[in-house]
Amino acid sequence: MHSLRQLLILGFAFGGSFLFAQTPPAPPPAAQVLPPFSSDLKLADVRMRDACILPDPTTQTYTIIASAWRGVRAYTSKDLITWEGPHLIFQTPDNFWPGAEMRGIWAPELHRYKDKYYLFLTFDTATKLGEQWRNWLPRVRRGSQILVGDSPLGPFKPFENRPTPPEDMMTLDGTLWVEDGVPYMVFCHEWVQIVNGTVEMIQLKDDLSGTVGEPKRLFFGNDGPWTKRSDEFGCWVTDGPSLYQSKSGKLFMIWSSGSPTGYATGVAISDSGKLAGPWRQQAAPLYAEDGGHGFIFKRLDGQLMLVLHSPNKATERARLFELEDTGETLRIIRPFPVN
Repeated sequence: MHSLRQLLILGFAFGGSFLFAQTPPAPPPAAQVLPPFSSDLKLADVRMRDACILPDPTTQTYTIIASAWRGVRAYTSKDLITWEGPHLIFQTPDNFWPGAEMRGIWAPELHRYKDKYYLFLTFDTATKLGEQWRNWLPRVRRGSQILVGDSPLGPFKPFENRPTPPEDMMTLDGTLWVEDGVPYMVFCHEWVQIVNGTVEMIQLKDDLSGTVGEPKRLFFGNDGPWTKRSDEFGCWVTDGPSLYQSKSGKLFMIWSSGSPTGYATGVAISDSGKLAGPWRQQAAPLYAEDGGHGFIFKRLDGQLMLVLHSPNKATERARLFELEDTGETLRIIRPFPVN
């Protein structure tokens, strides 16, 4: 996931998931991981962050996913108002990354591509990288990875037991973008490793089983005029990229970082309409009310939508908004009811 993380005495939760100084115990049985199943849930009643919504036109069903205890939970809905779940659709097995002390899963995303379903997950570990800095947060194995399944509710299997982007990079918040028939992962390079976080792209194989070539940097966290350097760590965060091709041909990317008003979501614009850019940053954020890690999708009736979490703390909830594509940028029209 992940968002602004702030160091605590026993761990840190920089606006994203919680990273513990000690490895948590093994996951409990599924019945203990999730709350009781319900067919009458509202999103306002479910604690959730970094949510992703996948509409399925064939079944006229929406699936929203979020993290669980070292796993991923899903809820389904016909109208985006009443939800059914949770379903446990993935749980990290023991020794998932050989030699790594697995901790949590961040920022799950669900995508359909060529009649398969793909989970884009960020796995966090307690296993330190070889290079550490004095007076700095632990630099650990942390990376985005793609899993594949035949159904939006799984089961999902990895292609390999390792991150999809290069393993020497601390990567997170991977998302899928297909351009001219070629799939790419767009992801964040973690500020913990490089101080000024970035958003990057890397080409994927046609079946998403691996990468082709090297990553390319798209922009830095401090490129956003609306972003704020962390007072505590002197860093710039990059979180949660999500892309949309405008009716004008421009390519829009929303992404999140810290701002003077708290966690916020801004808009980057590629006037060429291409993922490679160049990218320019909109001066004012799209959403500045302590919420972010957004995901763009289309409602089954064609209305453009945004889901993000707010507030950026332990009371976070998924919030939905109707969006307008003006051709020049994205604009929030109105909130969509979640209670």
